[in-house]
Amino acid sequence: MDGDLSVNPPARGFSKRRLAWGGACLFAAVLAVMLAYIWGERTGIQVLRQGVEHRLDIYAGGVQSELTRYDYLPGILSLNKDVISLLQDPANPERIARVNLYLETVNRKAGSSEIYVMNMEGLTLAASNWNRPPSFVGRNFSYRPYFIDAAKGLPGRFYGIGTVSQSPGYYFSYGIYHDGRMLGVAALKVDLDKLDDAWLRADEKVVVVDENGVIFLTSVPGWKFKTLAPLSSHTLQKLAVTRQYHRAGSLEPLGMAEVGKQPEGVRIVQFTSEAAHEGEGGNFLVPSYLVQSRQIPGTQWKLMALSNMAPIHARARNMAIAVALAMGFLAILGLYLQQRRRAIAQSMAASAALRRAHDELERKVAARTQALSNANRHLQTEIAERRRAEEVLKSTMDELVQAGKMAALGQMAAGITHELNQPLAALRTLADNATVLMQRGRQADAEENLTLIGQLIARMGKITGQLKKFARKSPALLKPTSIAVAVADACFLLEQRLRQERIELCLSVPEDACAYCDGNRLEQILVNLLGNAIDAMARSGVRRLEVSVRETGGWVVISVLDSGPGIPDEVMRRLFEPFFTTKEQGVGLGLGLAISAGIVRDFGGSLRACNREGGGAEFVLQLRPAKLEETMDA
Repeated sequence: MDGDLSVNPPARGFSKRRLAWGGACLFAAVLAVMLAYIWGERTGIQVLRQGVEHRLDIYAGGVQSELTRYDYLPGILSLNKDVISLLQDPANPERIARVNLYLETVNRKAGSSEIYVMNMEGLTLAASNWNRPPSFVGRNFSYRPYFIDAAKGLPGRFYGIGTVSQSPGYYFSYGIYHDGRMLGVAALKVDLDKLDDAWLRADEKVVVVDENGVIFLTSVPGWKFKTLAPLSSHTLQKLAVTRQYHRAGSLEPLGMAEVGKQPEGVRIVQFTSEAAHEGEGGNFLVPSYLVQSRQIPGTQWKLMALSNMAPIHARARNMAIAVALAMGFLAILGLYLQQRRRAIAQSMAASAALRRAHDELERKVAARTQALSNANRHLQTEIAERRRAEEVLKSTMDELVQAGKMAALGQMAAGITHELNQPLAALRTLADNATVLMQRGRQADAEENLTLIGQLIARMGKITGQLKKFARKSPALLKPTSIAVAVADACFLLEQRLRQERIELCLSVPEDACAYCDGNRLEQILVNLLGNAIDAMARSGVRRLEVSVRETGGWVVISVLDSGPGIPDEVMRRLFEPFFTTKEQGVGLGLGLAISAGIVRDFGGSLRACNREGGGAEFVLQLRPAKLEETMDA
């Protein structure tokens, strides 16, 4: 057997060299395929960009041409004597009739939607649709931005849905002057929807968005009056005041997310909403779009062309497949020639080696099967024990966290009782007074007392609801969490203690501060840190408690600072040890900081303490940051 095995080292050396050579060839092949795909994608994007850039110029020119085509018309109305006379004597029926006919004729020849004249209060005196419902005559448009701008002496420009006609259009307006004094405003409405029809045949998706990101012109019917991103409450309020998109729906966002960038501001995006994928044929893959844009001169509008990148990816994929097939063919050809050369020489040696290996394998399998079975059974036993230990540890940790909550609630019990006793006493007094007032027939005073009772009950419900939320036993669930909400809830639970101890609370917490953590357990940590700070300032002359939140170094940092005596060095070394406490016996378990540190570690963060230079202690909590949008989605 020893003589048979002496030939193995040269064979192993040869096998290693062959393996290394094969690995190098495989790496070169994979690299060639990747480079082919990248090159194909880049050249495809370059060709696509050049073509779309040219078409964007045409689209932008068409929009600008449509806008400038009617720009002069409202200004011409100020030259008409009948219009001036009507604004000077708006109650004259004869002048109203002449101006109505004049506006109807001008509107028909110009091909615009409507032309109308308003006085300085925004009331329409004459309109081209005077004899067609719904007529603008008698309507007041003083709330519209185009009237407001024109009344200020500026050219008015505005796109919106008509509050009377319910049809969208673009509005031009100018002030009408006589002898240097503004008498009224002339306005013209133009239908731009024919641009949508012209873009339907385009290979790319074409949209025009306003300054708020609302799509109002598009080659995709389902995208009209959608938004690229969710609108802020301020923007929604502004749109509601101007009624710009009156009855256009909820302005649902398409959910455009950037997934890549190209030179010169060109982006690659994907859409997350179902409405954005209209016309994609139910493809299970989310398509990517190459976004190129133009600012339309003289407006705050942006023209965007979104080109589906699926053909580019297919072209790059085909090039990569072709290179892979070529590399595979060369590899197979090389292996075939090599194996054919060796096959005859190795045939007999392989047969003999196979017989020897078979006999040796039979012996080794028989010898090792029993040992392997025993080791497998032992390993399964250890795995089961480890799983049971992990379950016990997790259960113990959850119980320990819940115990920490109950301990914190116990310390807050006196303050909460006082907080509830006051409204209870007031409820009794108000109820008795309401009974007496109703007996005396003073219904209004009794109703006022009942209203106060409802407000007190709502406050008590808020207190008990917050306590129920804090005491709830639930597993830790890491998700984007608002830090401002957690800080507010913790301060609410400690509100009575803060008032009783006459502590000045200073908060510096941005509303959009978010972190990945469990909100309930973050609140528990804050209650513990704030409660410890209150205890530390019991004998301090100046009692100031500060909570600040900032984002720095890739972390969300929560700092809790007090004006107490600080932490001695011997205490600092053992601060986070379980069952270590500096409080009197029976006041605390010494588990609050240990539990808090363990929870923060589960969050993937850290908790540390230090003394401030001016006196007092500071606890610093570091958490992984999250985005406010993710908090809303969650």
